[in-house]
This record gives sequence, C-alpha cells and structure tokens, in this order.
Amino acid sequence: MKSFQINRPFSYKELLYKCSIFLITVTVITHFLPKEGTFNYQFDLNKPWRYGLLQSSFDFPIYKDEVQVKKEQDSVLAQYHPYFSYHAKVETEAISKFRSDYNKELKKIIPDPSYLHFIERNLRKVYEKGIVMSGQLPQLNKDSIYSIQIVSKNVSILQSTGEIYSTKRAYEQIIHADTVHFRKELLQRCNLNNYIHPNLIYDENRSETAKKEMLASISWANGFVMNGQRIIDRGEIINQKTYNILKSLQKEWDKRSDTTTEKRLTLMGQILFVAILIGCFMIYLELFRKDYYLKKGSLGLLFCLIIFFPILSSLMIEHGYMNIQVVPYAMMAIIIRIFLDSRTAFMAHVISTLLCSITLKAPHDFILLQTVAGMAGIYSLRELSQRSQLLRSSLIVVLSYSAMYLALDLIHISEINQLNTNAYINFVINGGLLLFTYPLLFILEKTFGFTSNVTLVELSNINNKLMREMSEVAPGTFQHSLQLANLTAAAANRIGANSQLVRTGAMYHDIGKMMNPAFFTENQSGVNPHDQLDYMQSAQIVINHINDGMKLADKYNLPQVIKDFIRTHHGAGITKYFYISYQNEHPNEEVSKEPFQYPGPNPFTKEQAILMMADSVEAASRSLPEYTEESISNLVEKIIDAQVLDGYFKECPITFKDIANVKTVFKEKLKTMHHTRISYPELKK
Repeated sequence: MKSFQINRPFSYKELLYKCSIFLITVTVITHFLPKEGTFNYQFDLNKPWRYGLLQSSFDFPIYKDEVQVKKEQDSVLAQYHPYFSYHAKVETEAISKFRSDYNKELKKIIPDPSYLHFIERNLRKVYEKGIVMSGQLPQLNKDSIYSIQIVSKNVSILQSTGEIYSTKRAYEQIIHADTVHFRKELLQRCNLNNYIHPNLIYDENRSETAKKEMLASISWANGFVMNGQRIIDRGEIINQKTYNILKSLQKEWDKRSDTTTEKRLTLMGQILFVAILIGCFMIYLELFRKDYYLKKGSLGLLFCLIIFFPILSSLMIEHGYMNIQVVPYAMMAIIIRIFLDSRTAFMAHVISTLLCSITLKAPHDFILLQTVAGMAGIYSLRELSQRSQLLRSSLIVVLSYSAMYLALDLIHISEINQLNTNAYINFVINGGLLLFTYPLLFILEKTFGFTSNVTLVELSNINNKLMREMSEVAPGTFQHSLQLANLTAAAANRIGANSQLVRTGAMYHDIGKMMNPAFFTENQSGVNPHDQLDYMQSAQIVINHINDGMKLADKYNLPQVIKDFIRTHHGAGITKYFYISYQNEHPNEEVSKEPFQYPGPNPFTKEQAILMMADSVEAASRSLPEYTEESISNLVEKIIDAQVLDGYFKECPITFKDIANVKTVFKEKLKTMHHTRISYPELKK
C-alpha cells in the first residue's frame, strides 16, 4: 500500500519520542563499533597497490613473518628442558609404609621374605630414576621434550625422559622385573599402587622463566623503516619484502592506536559519524514517510535492521572474521521492500552500508558492492508471493556482486591472472544465505505486525479450513466472495493498489455470514427467515455479520489488515432496505438511523475503498432485470457516486481519477460476468 502524508501540529511529546529513538540507535551502534583506530588499507601478496604514495609517518621495525619466527622458536625450544624438583622424602615414606604393611598383613599373603627384599629393591630403583604425575610423561613426549632438569639440593641433573617413570609405568616395571623367580599374581596381591607416588614435581616458575629467557634471545625484526621513508606507490606489485613492511606498519599502527587518547578521539569520531547518518535517515522519514512514525511496527523494523547489520559487522571484525563478503547485506533491502516501499528500502540500505563501512579496512569497495547489490535486490523483487521469485532475486544479487567486483578488480590489475577468484565463491555463499529471507519473513511478521504477500497467498487458498467451511455452510456467500476477489484484484491492478491484499480481503470480508447464513439472500433457497421478523430485528442480524466476522477472524488468527476489510466493507453505512422499509411503515415517525447503521469505520486505504465499491456493485448487479451495457453502466455510476456523496471515501487516499478507473474496470468485468450465452439447438429425430 502506498503511504500518504499526515500533517499534524507540533508536539513536544512527539519530539521527545523521536529524540529517544535517535539517542538509543546512536548509542547501541557506537557501543559495538571497534574503538581502536583502523589501518585502512587492503593489500595482498603479488597484487598491485591500489592506493596512492605511502610513506612512513614514524619509525618502526620490520617484523619477521610468522613462519620465520615460528621456525626460530622451534629451533630454540629444541634445547628447552623443563625443571622438576626431586623429593627424597616420598621414597622414604613409601618404603617405610610398605615394610609396616608387610609385617602386619602382607606377610600372611606372601610368607616368603625374598618378596619383601625384591619389592623394596625395585621401589628404590624406580624412585631413584624418578616418578612423575600421571599424564605428564605422555605430554612431555607429545611436546617433543626428550630430557628434563631434575633439581635436588640446588643441584640440577639432566635426565632423559625415557628413564623416568609414570605411576603406571613404575607399577608395571616392578611387576615384570623378574617373572622367573617371583610370581606375578602374588605381587599383584600386594597392592603396589599404594607405595608408588610421584617424587618429581614440575617446577612451573623455573620452567617458564627458562622458556621466556630462551625466547627472548630471538629477534622479532630483521630491519627498520625510518620516518618519511617511501614504502610503495600506486600500481606497484607487492612483493614479499614490501608485504612484510606493510604488515609491520599495520601491526605498529594497531599498537599506537591502543592508547587512551586515541580511543577517546576514535569514540568521538564514531559518535559524530553515526549521529550524522541516523539523523539523515530520520530527516528522510520526516520529509517523505512521516506516517511511519505513527506505525510502531514499521519504525521498529527499520531501526532494528539498521542496527543489526553494523553490530554484526563489528562483531565479525572483532572476532577475526574478516571475510564479510558472505554476509547477505541485501537481505535488509529486500525485507524493507517487501513490507514497506522501495525508496525507504534503498535509503535504509545505504545508511546501514555506510555504518558498516566504518568497521572495515576497504570501505570504498564495500560501499560500491553493497549499493549495487541492494539496488538489484530491491528492483528484482517488487513483491514476494512464490519461493522462485526469491531464488531469482538471489541469483541477480550474486551476478550484481560479481560484475561490480570484476569491474573494480580489472581497474587495479595489470594481468588477467591476478584476478581474485575466491571472492566469487563468497558471493555464491552470500546468495545462498539470502534465501533465508523466506523463513525469516514469518518471524518478522509476527514480531512487527506485518502481513507479507506470502501470507496473503496462503490465506487466499480456497482449500484452507476456513474457506472450505465457508463453501459448505454458506455456498452463496462463498461464490460472491470469489467473484468479488477477481473484480477487486482487476480494479487494484488498474490504479496501482495492492491486488493480492484486496483479493484476500474480498475472500474473507463476509465470513461473519457463516454464523447465520440463511438470513442472507445469496444463501437462501425459497425461504426467507426475515419474513418472520420486523425490520429492526432483521437489520441487527445483518449488521451483526461484521461483529461475527471479527470473532471468527480472532479465532483463526487472521492478520489485522484482513480484519480491517471485515470492519470497513460497509463502512458506517446503513442497511438501506430495512431502513427505508421501516420508514415506509412509519411515515409519521422520525426514524433514527442508529439501529440500522453498521459500526464502521469507513475505508481508510485504497484497497478497502475498492472492496466497498465492488461489494455494493456486485450485489446490486444480481437484481438487474436485464444485463445490457447501459444498465450495467448506470448501476455502477449510480452506486459509486452515491458512496462518494455520502462521504465514505473521505478518509482514504483515493483520487477521483482512481474512482473513474475503478468504475471502468467494474463495467468491463460485470459485462463479462453476466454475458448471455447462446442456446444450443435440440437434435430433431
């Protein structure tokens, strides 16, 4: 539906409301933006430098690349030996406990004293070599550490890890030391684990200090760049040496931007940047879409989407996910286009793109790519009623990304083999993620109170439960609704209204008649129950089909836009048949219109106005004695002109030209609907 402007007097409450939206939006976006200064250059090895002359503005070292540093570290750490403290007391206590236990209990199990001496001797052997805690020995082997430093009484001894024991290995060593003279099952009954404890304890402080001293001996730089020194100029190919210099400059830049003063300046700049863009968008709404401020759902959707994508970009950059080409930024433009309008979709998309660009190192290319993709998404998907439309739109967005990226790439390369093909894979992933717009629409509809064309198409399916029930309970009303759906859709297409919306509204506008179908002429078959009632009672029953329709709409969870068609298709009009008949019976009485009047309101959208006109015209056309071009034309003119004179369309944005076009469509369609058929001849025998 197209928006129309609402002029209202100045209100401090409204100003406070808008200022609150502005402050909350700016605060939330700024909070998530990275506070460190950014190195705003993007470069790749063996690719041309895309920017102008780059000179160093301060002295900085040329850092070695990570591979070289890692190689040197591994070489130095090959000589690293962790420190373990030797505790002799553990051995003494363990052997003493074994002797005590042997004399008390184990002697009964193993009376042979040779076992006592055998176990003591082997316990001394494993303790002499050293026992470490469970899990430490496998970890030493995993870290390729083949020797350790054992510290005992301030004396350090280098010992191979192959000679030390874990508790499990020490136990097995004793059990299998001499299986010829000593029975294994008797040794196992001695519970030797009770006497095997670690006597080598890892000295973390001494070990880490030794490691740091060894790593400190490595030089992290292999050169120096002086202040004012030329680094690279536009078009030059980035070789390995230049690449290392640029990486070093980037690292030094990040270090320098980590100061408190720098962070404060960055924060001030970000607040100003975000405030300007959000302010521009709110000025746009004030000038061209002021009615959105009255619709909490529209305003909520717009600002939630504008906030979401900059936050997503900031979080991805903060956590090291630099490949943001896979993020479907065009989804925002498509969603706003489906629920609102193209102009607002484009403005919101551009604002969001500019907000996201502040987090990136190559903002210019990003802005160009996202602007083109957003425009492609908006104009390739005017409305969404089928999944195939979204698939086609996704394909167009991918092609737009690829074409724009290829154009930018061709501008900066010198040979065709320098093209970055990985980006096109990211664009395909982006298009795949864009397809998730379809299920996301349902969530957004329920959250912000919208109704998309997808939902309208689903509701207009005559096989759904409510429509099937209507066709069985009130078949005449059902047929009337189907004819009205076709009639209103044709008129909506002619004047640029939402044809799918008015079609669905027409199918549900009379569902209230299902409660008392026999009281409506289209469902009667010879018997009219109104003959047994007075005109005022009959009027109330007919009027109640509005309230009954609203109750059914609530029961079946119909969207608000469909409920509005139920409320407004008679507006605040009167049941003329019963009102005039009652007046004729009471000529001397001043008759009040209130008992004969529908609850309203009058239509407030083009689509509702079309339905009101079509409902009256289609119903009245059934009573024509003959269907000629003149009789149909006079009927249409008479009914719609009367509605205009009665002021039913004062509150909706429909023009006299629109009404004239609607009349033309109705005349054409009614002539087709009520055309005469030729009679077929009987076969003469």
